[in-house]
Amino acid sequence: MFENLSHLALQQYWWFLVSLLGAFLVFLMFVQGGQTLISTLGKTKDEKTILINALGRKWEFTFTTLVTFGGAFFASFPLFYSTSFGGAYWVWMIILFAFVVQAIAYEFRNRPSNVYGAKTYESFLFINGFIGTIFIGTAVATFFTGANFSVNEYNQSKWDNAYHGLEAALNLHNLSLGLTVFFLARVMAILYFMNSVDHKEILQRAKKHLLYNGVVFVFMFLTFTIWLLLRDGFAVNPETKEVSLQAFKYFHNLMEMPIVALGFLTGVALVLFGIISSLLKTSSKGIWFTGPGTILTVLMLFLLAGYNNTSFYPSASSLQSSLTIENASSSHFTLTVMSYVSLMIPFVLAYIWYVWKAINNRKIDQEEIESDDIHIY
Repeated sequence: MFENLSHLALQQYWWFLVSLLGAFLVFLMFVQGGQTLISTLGKTKDEKTILINALGRKWEFTFTTLVTFGGAFFASFPLFYSTSFGGAYWVWMIILFAFVVQAIAYEFRNRPSNVYGAKTYESFLFINGFIGTIFIGTAVATFFTGANFSVNEYNQSKWDNAYHGLEAALNLHNLSLGLTVFFLARVMAILYFMNSVDHKEILQRAKKHLLYNGVVFVFMFLTFTIWLLLRDGFAVNPETKEVSLQAFKYFHNLMEMPIVALGFLTGVALVLFGIISSLLKTSSKGIWFTGPGTILTVLMLFLLAGYNNTSFYPSASSLQSSLTIENASSSHFTLTVMSYVSLMIPFVLAYIWYVWKAINNRKIDQEEIESDDIHIY
């Protein structure tokens, strides 16, 4: 089946799968968003413990998805992996550090022999939530704004400045996406708490902070999106494979791929509906609209970056070194073999859904954290 597909068809298939993983990763970062709200929504020790345990049920999903996302990129588009992870290593090292301290915090916060105190590990969770969201969002924004690297004729890449990726955080357009992801993660975390926590005082604070964070999120999202649709993009000549700047490239991509445009608008509508419905009425179901809406919106943004003869990882310092799904991918044989493995993805998603429902079969409350029958983070 897959062996009969052209190399380009396989490349497009794998870009879709990688994009889908990236979209799920952004959705699951509600865990990181929630970690930045622990002291805001929880005012007592027990309230903070309720919030941390609500997140503790899900934090491993985010970490596993991040690793899977990186692994899929390595296997399907190895030149991107070696260029970005090998060149912009300070950014990825900072992100890795943030996720390491997260794991430490969940493991040791409630240990009887904890000599550093719970607040130390709660600060670790905040660091993970703040750095993890902003830096990942900033890194993804370079798919549209470009990075400072060059690739020679032997596919050997090098970074063209001494900052090795940190300069991306100084680009205002990149930063606008980083802040968009940060406030989106906080919004989704609040909606998740409203759906999974049974505590009157926490829920009262949650609704108020949903408005604050929702307004900032919408502003940052509009800033990034409007800027993206109006800026020059990195177009690839389908005949010569030459990369050039094209005015309004991403707007043209949206217009020339109507399914992507429809998916993007539907995703945005679902995100907004989940937020607004939770603000206007006492609803705990907002996460089930905003979550899928986030996945759909982010998926469409990834497709805008890679499809329709577009460089998904453009070089700002050496334009013809820009990476596309064609020049950065694995061989036809490798993509074919991996494609057969990818047929297991629906079963994995079904298992995740089953585990999610099993873990969330009841809302977490004061009585549960006082029980000796479960593990408390």
